[in-house]
Amino acid sequence: MNKYETHEHDVLVIGAGGAGLRAATEAAEQGASVGLVSKSLLGKAHTVMAEGGLAAAMGNVDDRDNWKIHFRDTMRGGKYVNDWRMAKIHAQDAPARVNELEEWGAVFDRTPDGRILQRPFGGHRYPRLVHVGDRTGLEMIRTLQNHSIHQNFTTYTEFIVTNLLMDGNHPAGAFGFWRTTGKFVLFKAKAVILASGGLGRAFNYTSNSWECTGDGQALAYRAGAEFMDMEFVQFHPTGMVWPPSVRGVLVTEGVRGEGGVLLNNKGERFMFNYIPEMFAKETADTPQEAKRWLEGDPSARRPPELLTRDVVARAIKAEVQAGRGSPHGGAFLNIASQRSPDYIKRKLPSMYHQFMKLAELDITREPMEVHPTCHYAMGGVRVDPETAQTGVPGLFAAGEVATGLHGANRLGGNSLSDLLVFGRAAGLHAAQYAKKLEQWPKVTAKELEQAEAEAMAPFHSQGSENPYEMLAELRTCMEDHAGIQRTKEGLEKGLAELKKIKDRLVHLRVEGTPAYNPAWNYCLDLKNLVLISEAIALSALHREESRGAHTRVDFPESSPELEKVNTTLHDKKGNMEWSHVVRPEMPEELKQLLTLPEEQGKNE
Repeated sequence: MNKYETHEHDVLVIGAGGAGLRAATEAAEQGASVGLVSKSLLGKAHTVMAEGGLAAAMGNVDDRDNWKIHFRDTMRGGKYVNDWRMAKIHAQDAPARVNELEEWGAVFDRTPDGRILQRPFGGHRYPRLVHVGDRTGLEMIRTLQNHSIHQNFTTYTEFIVTNLLMDGNHPAGAFGFWRTTGKFVLFKAKAVILASGGLGRAFNYTSNSWECTGDGQALAYRAGAEFMDMEFVQFHPTGMVWPPSVRGVLVTEGVRGEGGVLLNNKGERFMFNYIPEMFAKETADTPQEAKRWLEGDPSARRPPELLTRDVVARAIKAEVQAGRGSPHGGAFLNIASQRSPDYIKRKLPSMYHQFMKLAELDITREPMEVHPTCHYAMGGVRVDPETAQTGVPGLFAAGEVATGLHGANRLGGNSLSDLLVFGRAAGLHAAQYAKKLEQWPKVTAKELEQAEAEAMAPFHSQGSENPYEMLAELRTCMEDHAGIQRTKEGLEKGLAELKKIKDRLVHLRVEGTPAYNPAWNYCLDLKNLVLISEAIALSALHREESRGAHTRVDFPESSPELEKVNTTLHDKKGNMEWSHVVRPEMPEELKQLLTLPEEQGKNE
C-alpha cells in the first residue's frame, strides 16, 4: 500500500458544495479531523447556480408564516410521499440555519425596516425565500468558504473518487486520483459523508454542470446502501432553449417571482388554463382568489406562473405539443413587459448580465425562450432523518445525494435550506460516529489493486467504444424514455437500451495518459450514470401512477395506495431489485397541519 499517496481523517466528506461545506464545518467543530474532497475547484460547486433563494419560515414579510405552514407546503408540493420526519426537521430548523449563515457573514437583501427580505416562490404560500438578488447560492458558498478558513479541515480539489473502500459493511475510506496528474490516492477514514450533488448529466436538456454524474449515489449503492424515490426527477420549467450558447441554462424562478409571465406563440398567458381546481382551492388565500385564478383574471394576487414546478413544466410541454410553442420548441418567458429595465437589473442582475454576455439577449427588452430542463433529483440514497446516516453504518449522505425531504416534487428554495439543515446533521453525527470507533477500519492491498485495475481498464481495453458517443446515446435514451412523460412501453425499451450500453462499458477505450484526460474521466462517469439511469427507469416503471414530477401517460391519475409507499432499490448479487416500502404513519398532530386553517396564529 506504500505505492499510494495516503491521507488519514476521522471524517471524509466527498463533495464541496453547500452540504459538503456545512458538513465539514460541523464535523470539524466537533473536534474531528476532516478531509474535504472536491471533483472540481473549490467554489465551483453547483450550489452557486441556485439563484432564487433559501426557504425558511421566518415570517419577515408575512407574519402568518411559520414552520407549520412550511411543513404543509413541503408535504403538499411533494404529493405526500415525503419522509414527514425530514420535512418537519427541515421546516423547524431552517430559520436557525439562516440566522447562523448571517452570523457567519452572509449579506441578504433587507426589508425597509432592516430585517432579512423574503420573496414569493412557486408552491410556497407566503413570501419565504431569503435571497441576495438572484445570486443566493453564490453568497451561500462564499460565506461557507470564508467561514471554513477558520476551521481545522483539509481540502483536496480536482480529485475524482472512484471507489469507497469497505471493511466488512463499514466504510474504511476512499480511493481515487488527481485529475491533474492521474496519480492514485488512498484516503483512510472512520466515517464518510457523501455530498457530491446531482445526476442531471444523464439527460440531454439539463441545468446541471459536468460534475453532476451521480457519483455519490452510485458509490453509496455499491457500498450496500438503498436507493429511494429514484423515479422523481424534477424538470425545472424554465431552462433556455435558444440561442444554442445557453441551451439548458436555468432561468431562475425568481424571474417569475418578480413578475415574469409565460406566453405561447399567440401571446396568450396560458398558465391560467392549467390550474387544477383542487389546487386552486387549497392554495389560494381566499375563495375569491381561487375564483380569479380559475377565471384567468390577471389581477390575481399570486400569479399562476408560480404554481409548483411539475404543474408549470407540464403546461409548457402541453403548449408545445399543441403547436402553440415558441419558434425553437419552448414557451416565451417575458419580464420585460411587466417591469422596468432598472427594476430588472436591480432585482435580477445575474440573469441580465448572464444572457447579455452569453447570448446577446437583453431580458429587459426581449422575452426568453424556455423549455423544461432536468434540474434536480428528489430521489437518492435512503437516510435516517435525524442523523443523515445511510443503511451502511458510518456512511452518511446529505444534499441531493440523499432523499426523503422533497417527496415527488421539490419546492424552489427548499434545496438550499436542505443543504444547511442536513449537511449540519451529517457532519455532527459522522463526527460522533468516528469518535466512538476505537480502531481504524482496515484497508487491504488487494482491494486497492483491484480498484486501480478497474479504473485503468479503458487504457488497456481491446475494444473500440468511444466514451463521448456512448454518453450521447445514454442521454438520448433517458430523454426519450424516462423524461418528462413516461409509459410502460417506453420505460421497458429504455431499460433494454441501458442494458446494452451497460454490456458495452467493458469495451470503452481511451488513448493517451491519465493526466487531464477527459475521455478517461467520461468512462468513469459512464459507469455511474448507467447505474443511476437504470435506477430511475426501473423505479418509474414500477410506480404506476402520475405523481409530482413523475408523469405516466398510461396512468394519468394518482393512486391513493401508492401515496403510502416509497420505491426502494437495492443490490442483490449484482442485480437491481425493487420494492415498495410503506412509510411510518404520520402522527395525528402533523396530519392536522396539512389542513391547518390559513388564519391560524402568528409566527410561532
